[in-house]
Amino acid sequence: MSSLFDIRGKVVVLTGASYGLGEVMALALADAGADLVLAARSGELLQAVADACTHKGVKATAVVADVSKEEDVARIVSRAIESYGRIDVLVNNAGISDLRGLPAENFDLETFRRIVDVDMVGAYLLARDAGRHMLAAGSGSIINVCSILASGANELSVIGYTAAKGALLNLTYQLGCEWADRGVRVNGLSPGFIVTPMTAPGLEGLGVAEYVASRTPMRRVGRAEELIGPLLFLASDASSYVTGLNLLVDGGTNAGNGYYQVQPGHHGWGAMLGAPMVGDPYPGLVPMPERFAPWKGGIPGMHTP
Repeated sequence: MSSLFDIRGKVVVLTGASYGLGEVMALALADAGADLVLAARSGELLQAVADACTHKGVKATAVVADVSKEEDVARIVSRAIESYGRIDVLVNNAGISDLRGLPAENFDLETFRRIVDVDMVGAYLLARDAGRHMLAAGSGSIINVCSILASGANELSVIGYTAAKGALLNLTYQLGCEWADRGVRVNGLSPGFIVTPMTAPGLEGLGVAEYVASRTPMRRVGRAEELIGPLLFLASDASSYVTGLNLLVDGGTNAGNGYYQVQPGHHGWGAMLGAPMVGDPYPGLVPMPERFAPWKGGIPGMHTP
């Protein structure tokens, strides 16, 4: 059975690989024996991850690139083909969001377009360019890292991110069906709220983790290592008859079909930046508990001094 999950010697292109979930994924893929082409905008951080993967006994190539730029995407794919001769797996992990907490009616177009360009357009460009090589070879697995926010509305005031990830999920469905009969599988991996070094300050330091846990069936936020099994499943032959799937790793959040019980603290963040909500939102069933007070105060340096 273990051979089904074996990806030793496979060539994996992973974007957004310099920190956060990307770093966790890179190290896990290296532990599993895959050779890697790692891409991100942060050159120094990216090279450090590539070096750590190389120390595990695999080949790892770092490519500094912005996935929203067509020429950079072409360079990532070309480097993979030149270095390894093929691409077996593509993990579209690169993504950005916006933490200002601006309500949709006051969200600026420049930020909206930038998020869509990175989170959705960049993933499409990579799927398109890498997909050509996979289709020619008659095999390949593309994993688009979506989000639980791709599956419906939410209270988090991240309209650009929600729109981009929703579009990425629908793109996953389309490509998953369109390329299925030519040997290329396309699936989505949708994390819930996962603690990484990048997200820990917001999730734990501001009290967000308690709020998330209050509406998650498992009553906790996720751990980064809990994405490794689902990632290896989609990358390996264990999922050989799986395409067009959105694999949710969210502690049951999406299954719960819930919305906020206590008014989120970030609903006041826009007002701190001169962009308050228009009208009065639902106040919540109970007053905000005192333990959520740090969250209500916003992110230091962004909303407050």
